[in-house]
Amino acid sequence: MFGKKISEYIQFDRWILVLVAAAFVIRLALPFAGTSIARTRWVSINIVLLIGLIYCSVAVHIRQFGGYKQLFGLLLIQNLFAHMLIAFGITLGILTGTDNIYTAPEFFGGNNGRNGLHVLAHLVGAFLVPVFAWLLGSVILFVTKRVKPAT
Repeated sequence: MFGKKISEYIQFDRWILVLVAAAFVIRLALPFAGTSIARTRWVSINIVLLIGLIYCSVAVHIRQFGGYKQLFGLLLIQNLFAHMLIAFGITLGILTGTDNIYTAPEFFGGNNGRNGLHVLAHLVGAFLVPVFAWLLGSVILFVTKRVKPAT
């Protein structure tokens, strides 16, 4: 993809992917341990993705991994992974008939989040969100290139 192997993207993104997975598991497990959903929301996959966006937007140039196309590939992998995990969490709620952090009404416009539309929204979002993240990341990459030209 864009002149690099998928494995190279995963290697570059590995610590972000590990943090996304950790946030997913913690968010899913905390309510089972008696923690309220209000407190569970402090563990955020979106914050991990934001950190990953900023890091990759700078590091893709600093570490000479590539440019704008490679940045898109990195952000695509991060978001695909995160949204697939979230879709799994929603599906788990549907199959078990039990709400979890991913099906709570607060996260689905006040409605029951245990439905196929919510799963579909995350599957579609997995491909749309990276485009918007890439636009923001491209600005950061542009500034990074101006501040620290390639050597």
